[in-house]
Amino acid sequence: MNHPRLYNLLSSGINISVVPKFMPVESNPSIGKYIFSYEVRIKNTRKNTVKLLSRHWFIYESILIQREVQGEGVVGVQPEIIPGDTFLYTSWCPINCQVGKMNGTYEFEDLVTKEKFFVDIPEFILVADFVLN
Repeated sequence: MNHPRLYNLLSSGINISVVPKFMPVESNPSIGKYIFSYEVRIKNTRKNTVKLLSRHWFIYESILIQREVQGEGVVGVQPEIIPGDTFLYTSWCPINCQVGKMNGTYEFEDLVTKEKFFVDIPEFILVADFVLN
């Protein structure tokens, strides 16, 4: 049974919350294919509207594979988040083993001051449910 854990971090006035989840139906452990989804909530606690420009993920697998993923925005968009609002999205990550972890940064722009700044994404654990049984 999946018991999602919430990972949370406030950085530069942006609160990032992540809930990872193992996806057993999409996974195939017999060939080393483990699929995880993760839901991300991005809350703007700053005084100005911000725009998420890019993402930079670090993915670590327990079998010592490491990857980096970079790109514009998230899930095909560069959301603008007004003060007090939250942007929610779900994405996924394949890994080749039962346990891994992810962390990273988002780059934002304050749409009033034009300041660009980075926000830390909390490190979160990816673990196949059956490992915990």
